[in-house]
Amino acid sequence: MGVLERACLSGKKRMSSKRTTTVGVIFGGRSVEHDVSIVTGHQVMRAFDAERFEVVPIYIDRQGRWYTGEPLRELKNFQNEVVSLKGVHSAILSPSTQHHGLIVNPTAGRFEKSELLRLDVVFPTIHGSHGEDGTLQGLLEMADIPYVGCGVLASAVANDKILSKIALSQQGIPIVEAVSFSRGEWLEAPDRVISHIIHALRYPMFIKPATLGSSIGIGKAADETMLRAHIEVALSFDRRVLVEAAVEDAVEINCAVLGAENAIQASVLEQPVSWDDYLTFEEKYTRGGGGMKSAERLIPAPLDEDLTAKIKGYAIQAFRSLDGRGTARIDFLVKPEQHEVYLNEINTMPGSLAFYLWQAQGMTAREVVERLVELARDAYAEKRQNSYDYQTNLVQLTQMRGLKGVKGTKGSAAAP
Repeated sequence: MGVLERACLSGKKRMSSKRTTTVGVIFGGRSVEHDVSIVTGHQVMRAFDAERFEVVPIYIDRQGRWYTGEPLRELKNFQNEVVSLKGVHSAILSPSTQHHGLIVNPTAGRFEKSELLRLDVVFPTIHGSHGEDGTLQGLLEMADIPYVGCGVLASAVANDKILSKIALSQQGIPIVEAVSFSRGEWLEAPDRVISHIIHALRYPMFIKPATLGSSIGIGKAADETMLRAHIEVALSFDRRVLVEAAVEDAVEINCAVLGAENAIQASVLEQPVSWDDYLTFEEKYTRGGGGMKSAERLIPAPLDEDLTAKIKGYAIQAFRSLDGRGTARIDFLVKPEQHEVYLNEINTMPGSLAFYLWQAQGMTAREVVERLVELARDAYAEKRQNSYDYQTNLVQLTQMRGLKGVKGTKGSAAAP
């Protein structure tokens, strides 16, 4: 049995009259949310129906190197150096449309050979940088492979807390008042930045890296000393920082969405119960050992019908306004008594894929991943309606006339 068969199959042959769909699940990544992604990737792989889908694990390590192989299916193997295990092979996702998948052992030598593993659909489960931010989506667009989740633009904008605030406010969606700045601005004139923040916002404030999730790098400041300290921390994770005014006496309410365009549905709402003013990384993922599902939460959130409908409406409107597809978890800050709602952020690759929210609504994890694959294929079919071939005689005319302004060419206006 060849490398590709070993990478794809779980060690036994399956008899089926219907062709299975090969889904490449990508997880890990060069991101501070690397470990969270490993957990999400394994949750997704486990959710697929083995009779209908061949799941190919694709792991990207912390240095950005790609691997595939049978040992990557077992979560316990990641406690050690998983890529050194027998059966794990280096791989790359080819950007060429002729390959439409993974090249396994791409630098094979004399006694090995590279093999091609075609993928029907790719399911990215990378959180944050180099996965949720549009970069991986761009690679998949070039490779012309259907993929789960938001496209390049929606992924990039939603991942950027600063740009998403600008886009959502233009759609009339209420957002939290904020100030943003870059590492360069801070290094050039920190006192000026602090002065601007203090005049624009009131304490307490939240300080956030612009493009990270899982509460990494986030801090709360009640005075200038804490503000400066948290800015330094945030700038160690990102070159741009967002400082938000805290919404006093608010509760966090989360809502997942699923679908695309005019067929987007909202999940049941949840209210996380935190030990602090916001859910830290530890509260989200390490208390209880079961990922986001293990955190204490109230499902459904204890809100009246009108407020619940209002939040779900904003969630669907926000996802649609960014041209989102697939799924996302949208986090709100809510003051229930005043019926005030503020959209906090959009996560296009939420931890645990928000399975627990859909489960509370009667959808199994299997149904969620199958629906996401269906949406990926629908988006791909829509893309195929675009024409990418527009032929002209421009090259021939340019060759005849010369490259204007280029040194050494016929008809050049450039000085010798």
